[in-house]
Amino acid sequence: MKILPAAGPRTILPALLLSGLLAVASLAPAQAQLAAGSNAPVDITADELEVLNSRCLAIWKGSAEALQDHSRLRADVLTIRYAAARPARTGAEPTCGELQGLDAQGSVYYVTPAQRVRSNAAVYDAASDTITMTGDVVAAQGQNVLRGERLVIQVATGEAKMETSARGAGTPGRVRGVFYPNQTQAQPAPQR
Repeated sequence: MKILPAAGPRTILPALLLSGLLAVASLAPAQAQLAAGSNAPVDITADELEVLNSRCLAIWKGSAEALQDHSRLRADVLTIRYAAARPARTGAEPTCGELQGLDAQGSVYYVTPAQRVRSNAAVYDAASDTITMTGDVVAAQGQNVLRGERLVIQVATGEAKMETSARGAGTPGRVRGVFYPNQTQAQPAPQR
């Protein structure tokens, strides 16, 4: 089932199907956590939304963007994964339960007031409350820049770890950072 962009042909969906689709699609904003310590809703937009109830997936395609407070996750495709829930009664259709995670593919950007991170892919895992960004990761905070292959961010604490598979001095592709001293700190008085 696909919901076409507003510019596409008009499609009339039965009221029951539409209400079920909206219930699944709206579940992610209530449970996702992109901004540390925020209870704000997550607002997701894209060119197209495809909901696969049988697989408990909501796939946002085309310049997809998820916003929460002042945090933003952008990608070509955002796939939201839910846990399959047992039906309330025997013979009933299976339902989708709590948010398991979110996968971002293609031109991924994660932006908070303090940092900007770019990568090829990202995975938000709800159980561990982490965002793992992979593939040519570039993280910037002010003028400071850090590069690597994989960045794991603990959303609640803001703690992060940059990794790469390259090892040994002089080996290309190792974790690399360029840091600028804080120019606003008071300089020590010269010694006489």
